[in-house]
Amino acid sequence: MITVKDITKKFGELEVLKGISLSIEKGEVVSIVGPSGAGKTTLLQIMGLLDAPTSGEVIIDGRNVTSLKPKEQAKVRNLQIGFVFQFHQLLPEFTARENIMIPALIAGRSRKEAGRKADELLRFLGLSDRADHKPRQLSGGENQRVAVARALVNDPAVILADEPSGSLDSHNKAELHQLFFDLRDKMGQTFVIVTHDEQLAALTDRTIHLKDGMIEN
Repeated sequence: MITVKDITKKFGELEVLKGISLSIEKGEVVSIVGPSGAGKTTLLQIMGLLDAPTSGEVIIDGRNVTSLKPKEQAKVRNLQIGFVFQFHQLLPEFTARENIMIPALIAGRSRKEAGRKADELLRFLGLSDRADHKPRQLSGGENQRVAVARALVNDPAVILADEPSGSLDSHNKAELHQLFFDLRDKMGQTFVIVTHDEQLAALTDRTIHLKDGMIEN
């Protein structure tokens, strides 16, 4: 479903990734773990087309997306990849519902259709009564669930999450982790999660260990 082949990444003379190859199957929840500086976030950014590899390929649904022009890559990011970051990165001037709608509107869906999908996700996440609240009016856990809904709104092939529970307390952290598996079980959603959280990594279907820019066997 998503495959990276022989990915390298250099920043000047520093080689951060040293020939990473891996495949993620549809419906898998995969964690990527390793010490700081191992290259976890760099790999996730390359998988999400937020950064370009020095060499190698990213293949999504059989298509080499690294060779696409920037405009086409932006379209792939919008339609096929959802992102969840440590800090929710919601736009403060918009409501929860409006934040969720934004990727759908960028994709060219009508406001009515985008709103309908946002409402469906808000119901699924138990946030219908918070739809018209802005981020400052929501708890940290609620904001992160809104961020997950935003990532889901275009029915992406994969959600890439970078330390998604890193800023949450233990209760909200446990709820968010359970949500990932509920989404996999009910929607067949695929997740690739960079995390330092050993409890989350232990729950995932597979854990990939990175060290010094390479996968540890």
